[in-house]
Order: sequence, then structure tokens, then C-alpha cells
Amino acid sequence: MDLIRKAWNDRHKELHHALEKTGDDKLVRELFLTQHAAVHSAHISEAHVPSFSDEILGDLAADEWRFIPSDNHHSIAWVIWHLARVEDVTMNLLVAGSDQVLRAGNWNERLGIHDVHTGNGVTDEDIAVLSKAIDIQALVEYRDVVGRETRGIVKKLKITDFQESVDPKRIQRIWDERAMLKNATGIVDYWANRTIAGLLLMPPTRHCILHLNEARRLKESVRKSKK
Repeated sequence: MDLIRKAWNDRHKELHHALEKTGDDKLVRELFLTQHAAVHSAHISEAHVPSFSDEILGDLAADEWRFIPSDNHHSIAWVIWHLARVEDVTMNLLVAGSDQVLRAGNWNERLGIHDVHTGNGVTDEDIAVLSKAIDIQALVEYRDVVGRETRGIVKKLKITDFQESVDPKRIQRIWDERAMLKNATGIVDYWANRTIAGLLLMPPTRHCILHLNEARRLKESVRKSKK
């Protein structure tokens, strides 16, 4: 998969260039949707690209999702929760100005947890509690719904949208809906200073590949501990 990951990184550079230089909204959408498909379950798109998400998560047992290695602070379940929440908040609240999937779909009840934030700024104890309590099947389904919503949003964007700044009223919704803990204000400030193009290049794409690499290492650690 190393060559495939290199190809993903190369395409991301193409996406960055297309967003900043070409003014070609069709090319931007094609590149984004290909990048996005690779970091989500293959069945949420028609893109014929290898899915890093399926590669890492497809054969996990329930205990492997929840396991927190002694040399790490996270479980795979927490990582996937965090990815889904960040994408949900940034793409729906900030890019589309719509409702979060989490709130619109009553997902907290399905997931069996109370957390409504992104997971930034939580304690190790918080991570352990969520990792133990969260319904894994519901988590997979929630992230799939978030991914499909993102794809629908991007398909509707026009070239003039990409260089728009994030509306401050949409930033305020993050706080109003308690989607971020107060001790993680730096991340919200970072998002507030991005354009729509800047958001497309990180939360639903680059951020995913970074944390999926972490999940891969966690998987290796979990399986090593079983030997």
C-alpha cells in the first residue's frame, strides 16, 4: 500500500493546485471525491480506488476497536469517532451552513454516548470511557453517513465558493452546539482563518489520512499484544 499512499499524496498536491490556481471546479470536484473516497468505506462512493479505511478497519474484532495500547492514548474507536466528528462539524456547519449529521440523525442515542464535541482536548479517561461505551456498528454507520453528506456538499460547490472565507456566524454555531471543548479554541481559530478550499484540503482529506495511519499503527500494536 506504500505506493498507493504515495499516489494519494501526489493527488493531494494536484488538488491543492487545482483549488488555488486552475479555476476548474470540475477538476476540483473529481480530485476531491477521489481523495475522499480513499479515506472512507468503498461502498459510499463509485470511485474505483483502494480504500485505506477498509484496509485498516475491515477485519477488526470488537475488542481491537476498543483496545488502548500502553504506549498510546487512543483506541481505534476513538480515532474513527474523532474523524467523523471533525468532518461532520467542518463540512456541515462551516462549509454548507447546514445541520450536523450527529444532531439531525439522533446519532448520540444510536451510538450510546453523550459526547457531542469533536474529541479535541479530552482527557485519557474521557477517551477510555468513550472507547468502552460506543456502539461500533453505529460508529461505522455514522461515519458513512457523514462521508456521503460531504460528497453531496462538494458536488454542489461552485468555483466561486472555494476562495470564500468561513462565515463567522457558522463558527459561532460550533460553540452554540457545543461541538468543540473550550480548551481547544486554537483549532476553531484555525478553521475560522481558512477558506472553503483550505477546509477541503484538511478535515475531510489530509486529517483523515493522518489519523488512519495512526489507526493502522494501533491495529499493529493490538495484534502484537495478542501474540
